[in-house]
Amino acid sequence: MTATPTEVAAPPPRKKVNILFGLTLIGLLAFLWIVLGFVTASFWTPLNISNLLRQGAMTAILALGQTFVIITAGIDLSVGAIVGFTSVILAWLLQAGVPIWASILITLLIGVGIGVFHGFGIVKMGLPPFIITLATLTSLRGIGLLITNGSTINIVNEPFTNFARADFLGIPSLFWMVILVAVPSYIFLHLSRWGRYLFAVGSNREAARLSGVRVNRIIYLAYILSATFAAFVGVLLASRIAIGNATQADGWELQAIASSVIGGTSLFGAVGSVHGPLIGAFILATINNGANLLNVNSFWQRIITGLLIIVIVYFDQLRRRRNP
Repeated sequence: MTATPTEVAAPPPRKKVNILFGLTLIGLLAFLWIVLGFVTASFWTPLNISNLLRQGAMTAILALGQTFVIITAGIDLSVGAIVGFTSVILAWLLQAGVPIWASILITLLIGVGIGVFHGFGIVKMGLPPFIITLATLTSLRGIGLLITNGSTINIVNEPFTNFARADFLGIPSLFWMVILVAVPSYIFLHLSRWGRYLFAVGSNREAARLSGVRVNRIIYLAYILSATFAAFVGVLLASRIAIGNATQADGWELQAIASSVIGGTSLFGAVGSVHGPLIGAFILATINNGANLLNVNSFWQRIITGLLIIVIVYFDQLRRRRNP
C-alpha cells in the first residue's frame, strides 16, 4: 500500500546526538570568545561586538538558505552572486525613485525568480545543481557589471542606509533580522510536513516519490528559499555599505556552505537544522574577527576554515558508516 504524503517522515532523528552537537558548537563559540577576550584588548568592546554580529548575521542568513538545499542533497553556488546582483538592482530602483518598500519587494521577487530558474534547470532540464547554480553565479556577476558598467551605484536614501547601522535594545538591527528569519525557518523545517519532505527527499529521492511526496515541488521550494534568502542578504548588504556593487559578496557562497557544514548539515543530504548553520556562521565570523584583531595573515583564516570543514565532514562520514 502506497503511503500518502502526510505519512512520510524524515529518518528517525537522533535527538541526543543533535543536542550534544549543538551544545558542542555553542561551547566552541563561547571558548573562542573567552580566549579572544583574554588575548586582545578590543574584542569585548561594544564597537567590535557590534561589527562581529553585523557581519555574522548576513553569513548566517545565507547559510540558513543554503541548508534547505543541502538537506535535499543539492548545492547552491550562486548565493554570493545573488547578493551582489540584488544589491545593484535595489540601488538602481532607489536611485530611480521607487519607494523603499517596493524596491525591497521587487528585489525579493527577483530572488524568487532565480530560485524558480534553478528548480527548472534541475527538474525539467536534468542539470546537476552544481552546474546550474555555477552558471547563475557567473551570469549574474556579468549582468550586474553590465548594468553598472563595471562601477557602483551609490545609495543616498538615508532612512534605508541608517537601518543597518541602527541598534534596537542594544542589539544591531541586522542581528534582529537573523531572528526574524530563523523563527519561521525553524517552524518550517522542524515542525511542518514540508520540512519532513525536505529530509525525505535528501534521504532517498525515489523512496520519497513512491511514498507520495511531490519531489519536484520540494526541490523547487528548497532553491526558491535559498535564492530568496540571498536576495534578502543583498538588501541588508546594500543598506550596510550604501552602494550597489555586482562584485560584492565574492566567495560568500563558500562561507555559507562552510557555515552550514560546520553547523552539522551533511553534504550527503537528510541531516541539518536551523540552529547549527547560525552558530557555524558566527564561529567563522569570530575566527575572522579574532584573526584581524591579532593581525594574523588572512591566508591563515582560510586555512583554519578549510581544516574545520575537513574535520566536520570526516566525522559526518564516520557517522554515516556506523549508521548506514
